Amino acid sequence: MGREQQIINERIRKLKELREQGINPYPAKFDKKQNCGECLKSKLNSSVQTAGRILAKRKIGKIIFSELKDQFGKIQLVLQDEKTSEKEIEFFKKYLDIGDFIGVKGKIIKTKTGEISILVEKITLLTKSILPLPEKWHGLKDEEEKFRKRYLDILMNPEVQDLFLKKEKFWETIREFLKEKGFTEVETPVLENSAGGAAATPFATHHNALNIDIYLRISMGELWQKKLMVAGFEKTFEIGRQFRNEGMDIEHLQDYTQMEFYWAYANNEDGMKLVQEMYKKVTKEVLGTMKFKTRGYEVDLGKEWEIYDYETIIKKHTKIDIYSALKKDIEKKLDELKIEYDPNVEKWRLVDALWKYCRKKLTGPGFLVNQPVEVSPLAKRTLEDNRKVQQFQVIIAGSEMGNGYSELNDPLDQEERFKEQGKQKDSGDEEAMDHDKEFVEALKYGMPPTCGFGVSERFFSYLVDKTARECQIFPLMRPSEEIQGKEKKKGAS
Repeated sequence: MGREQQIINERIRKLKELREQGINPYPAKFDKKQNCGECLKSKLNSSVQTAGRILAKRKIGKIIFSELKDQFGKIQLVLQDEKTSEKEIEFFKKYLDIGDFIGVKGKIIKTKTGEISILVEKITLLTKSILPLPEKWHGLKDEEEKFRKRYLDILMNPEVQDLFLKKEKFWETIREFLKEKGFTEVETPVLENSAGGAAATPFATHHNALNIDIYLRISMGELWQKKLMVAGFEKTFEIGRQFRNEGMDIEHLQDYTQMEFYWAYANNEDGMKLVQEMYKKVTKEVLGTMKFKTRGYEVDLGKEWEIYDYETIIKKHTKIDIYSALKKDIEKKLDELKIEYDPNVEKWRLVDALWKYCRKKLTGPGFLVNQPVEVSPLAKRTLEDNRKVQQFQVIIAGSEMGNGYSELNDPLDQEERFKEQGKQKDSGDEEAMDHDKEFVEALKYGMPPTCGFGVSERFFSYLVDKTARECQIFPLMRPSEEIQGKEKKKGAS
């Protein structure tokens, strides 16, 4: 029998004894009056009543020391002869283990070493743990296991908990910023009849009650929020989960959080001003500074933001004129640069692959502008050159950190672009948009000039210099080997 199994058996034995004595090892409630952080700030000799998980216990002479942890901090517990009853000391020694949740009543003291502690008067067992906590979680080098047991990763590593508190601050700052600017928060459907609002491969499923095939949304309600502009709303935003059935890397996941806003009577230039202000505010709130290092880049959002022209940047770094070059010319350049691509897609998808190569050479902060209409079928054309659109993408550390544009509100132009997207889909481009006839119909009733913009949690991952997966509190995982084995066995039978 292994050491871990011995520990488990011993804890199960304790559970049985506790129940035989009429002690409930899993009570439903405890009156927690202070958290551990508040206890640390309490006056000496004041009474406190707190709760948390035991993370350590040791005996020195006649004194037992333990460490209690909750979300807000850690505090030392002291059980001392003559000051803590013999009954409480014996109960602690006999039945409590590292990992158990307990409630504690006592007084705040300062030990001889100067450590603020709780002199224990009363202990209540709240949850008896059966599995032992890892002794050195940081010593486990299997990243998959850390993600699979994220609850232990968070428990044993305070910096991981801090990461998700920062992420909460990130989204809360964006929400508060937009509300202060007069935007209304809305909720739009997650399940859609057609996958609209972005160029991406959707997750498809079947709706049994309606007997129709549907998709998980690939945008944060883009076409729905534009319908709200038709309805008379003037400033809306949504923060939620969206889903794209595509590849995984340090920047991309299949389900993630995104924010999109739509602003009537505003254009791309108005959007760029608002977005720059929002990014500076959220960065200062999350990091406490405008300067940060990420992915090998040194970024300062406080400096003047640059303007990058799509056509000019590509020509500068590849010598390709995107408007005169043929598809074969672009393929040749992609081969030369050792950039993978799908030869079945049309020319402009390949042009965008070239742009993504060039983007890595830009530190930012800045805005990419003047994208070709073929790569942005929902944006207004520029007045100066109808081959280009009024789009702006935030560029930071060689990556796109947000995308917006003056929304196309000409229903006839939109209909023609959807038809062109349909031809691309028929030719094998899975990311091409569906022809959303209901959206075109809504536009025909009239949508005011509108600026739309979206940013995902990728921006947060760059702020903290972590991969997208690390910034998911519970990332999607393959089933464990044990689960996979059961599934195979079930299939065989």
